[in-house]
Amino acid sequence: MKKVFHKISAVCMAFVVMFTAMSFTLDAHYCGDTLVDFSIFQETETCGMEKMQMPESDKDSLSEKSCCSDEQLVVEGQDDLKTSFEQLTLEQQTFVASFVYSYINLFEGLDENIVPFKDYSPPYLIQDVQILHESYLI
Repeated sequence: MKKVFHKISAVCMAFVVMFTAMSFTLDAHYCGDTLVDFSIFQETETCGMEKMQMPESDKDSLSEKSCCSDEQLVVEGQDDLKTSFEQLTLEQQTFVASFVYSYINLFEGLDENIVPFKDYSPPYLIQDVQILHESYLI
């Protein structure tokens, strides 16, 4: 039960870190007071009112304000999750360097497989141990 709780809490903590560090933009296109399109990851589609151009004679007169509007909501994530090595004090840098060095050397393998008893011969068998203790494999 304890292992399951630890796994669930680790997954939840990972999601919390991921969602607090993530930033995204919400785009909305309104035509008047009506929401036409809403988008999170791409550009919003327009209602087509901007594509309608006024005739040449009306360009000289005062142009009316467009009824369409675009709104953009930007949600910024955290940027200070990663601290650089230069911001640490001398004692912290020394600790990190020694920890990394010892951790890397912890997993170095041996060049050859060393068998410490290869020069010694096994002891002589005086009696059969299975018969002595009367334990037979069936």
